[in-house]
Amino acid sequence: MTTSDRSLFQPARLGDIALANRIVMAPLTRNRARGDRVPGPLAIEYYAQRASAGLLITEASQISPLGQGYLDTPGIYSREQVDAWKAVTDEVHRRGGRIVIQLWHVGRISHVDLLPDGEVPVAPSAIAAKTKTFTREGFVDVSAPRALAIGEIPGIVEDYRRAARHAIEAGFDGVEVHAANGYLIDQFLRDGSNHRDDAYGGSIENRTRLLFEVMEAVCAEIGAGRTGVRLSPVTPSNDASDTDPQPLFERAVERIDALQPAYVHVIEGATGGPRDVAPFDYAALRAKFHGGWIVNNGYDKALAVQAVASGYADAVAFGVPFLANPDLVQRLRADAPLNAAHRETFYGGDATGYTDYPTLEEAVSAA
Repeated sequence: MTTSDRSLFQPARLGDIALANRIVMAPLTRNRARGDRVPGPLAIEYYAQRASAGLLITEASQISPLGQGYLDTPGIYSREQVDAWKAVTDEVHRRGGRIVIQLWHVGRISHVDLLPDGEVPVAPSAIAAKTKTFTREGFVDVSAPRALAIGEIPGIVEDYRRAARHAIEAGFDGVEVHAANGYLIDQFLRDGSNHRDDAYGGSIENRTRLLFEVMEAVCAEIGAGRTGVRLSPVTPSNDASDTDPQPLFERAVERIDALQPAYVHVIEGATGGPRDVAPFDYAALRAKFHGGWIVNNGYDKALAVQAVASGYADAVAFGVPFLANPDLVQRLRADAPLNAAHRETFYGGDATGYTDYPTLEEAVSAA
């Protein structure tokens, strides 16, 4: 297929995952898991409603109890969680969709109230983030973290490997390693949060080590063709910062490329904010990778069509538009108006603002 033949609505392949179109649902935290960090019955309907996407990426799901950072987010480390996610993937597949789970460890972006008794958040260095998280008390300052001992890091890598195996047992088509938005792997990448002086700190090679080791373990466990990763080179989310992100992320992508994973998913600019928050050459980053390339942040239909048709991206991820429009693919194809998203129902709650957004067909019928 030449670049001139590429269309946002044509099939694509990311590694071993076949997509019906190039429109991806981005991971969106919804804080509706049950008390045991288990996705509830409404999650089955929520994801199944959006199965016309070329690929669904689930909300970030913690790989261990210590990886949780927000109230009522799901996990992928217990048998109960695996079984609950299996009900989700079965229904998505029944409707012809493809779905991967985003594997998450929040690191320092957490609070002691959310963690097992006596635990505090962990991080590359004992530096508190200037941000908040969501607990039963509402939005509160994150707790001060402790630095991971070097002997603990192999256990973190093993948690990612085990979570990837659980994801396949739960019927997912693959996994996306969350290495963006100021969470644990991103904290190791950036010199603003990583002040270590051992093999995981200092040089770019050392700061990209955890990312590479996690990706290597996950690719070995479930296959590189079913493994993706999310990066956010310049986002300031969760107090993320680095003095020179261009060479850092180019080297990170070079190291990932050697493993031949299915895709890299890049947030351009500030997550959920301005695309031009800081200078960065995304085309140069793209040139470092030979697999699938998913772009994200602020894309409308025109930008998405251009990105795919030019060959710059293989697929485009949409976040809030998919939250409010379960049939976003149909609406984009038809140039139909989109539902407005209700921000007051983004985090926590019931079906309201979760599974009750009307499809285009329902909206026309009700008119």
